[in-house]
Amino acid sequence: MNKSSFFIIGQHAVFEALKNPKRKVLRVFLTEESKKNLHKKSPNKNLLNNVKIYFKTKKELDKYSTKERLQHQGFVAEVEHLQKPILKEFIREKDNITLICLDGVTDPRNIGSLIRSAVSFDIDGVIIKERNFPNESKLMYKAASGAIEYINIFEVSNINSTLKNLKEKNFWVYGFDGNGKKSFTDIKWKGNNILLFGSEGSGMHKHTSKYADFLVKIEINEKIESLNISNSAAIVFHHLSYLKRK
Repeated sequence: MNKSSFFIIGQHAVFEALKNPKRKVLRVFLTEESKKNLHKKSPNKNLLNNVKIYFKTKKELDKYSTKERLQHQGFVAEVEHLQKPILKEFIREKDNITLICLDGVTDPRNIGSLIRSAVSFDIDGVIIKERNFPNESKLMYKAASGAIEYINIFEVSNINSTLKNLKEKNFWVYGFDGNGKKSFTDIKWKGNNILLFGSEGSGMHKHTSKYADFLVKIEINEKIESLNISNSAAIVFHHLSYLKRK
């Protein structure tokens, strides 16, 4: 395996990687059945052109997913990393931007699920601390179900300084916290916004929360302490998407 490459597994993760012209797919490992499924999903385009294809049995492919206890569905691919987008260049070219910022969120499944929801509801990008981003995680790619191919992921060295710089460029920062005094549905959500989410266990770091212009909450049944972060995020993303369509 090349130093700059890694393996992803799962039908949607591999299929969307093959569709992405910006993603270099080096090798694909398929079962005979999964090849048929691939052609059914894309009958008018041969996604396997210029890609090395190896046919394997399901048992042979199991070695790529046993450690993570994931279902490969007959699809494994060796891919290269996408070119990293530059945040300052991105915000210079767009208006009415909505970005997610993840403070201390490290679980690959949650990050992948959150990315899937973000793409589903047209969020513009994800800001995450570089050392917290599991950029070669099979679990994250599987949970994202191919959505990683369609969103900007901005890896930064310092969350706090990034938020500070964005605030200086007319971004509003909304920190999601169960103790927030205002429901997020009461916000008008105009202009450029940052949706700041902390980890499930400890929430936002105290120093990071100081960069939030507002602390808002998702109103839920008081018998339930909190929601999973990916569920919380999906609720917020759907609401913002609804407002944009009104």
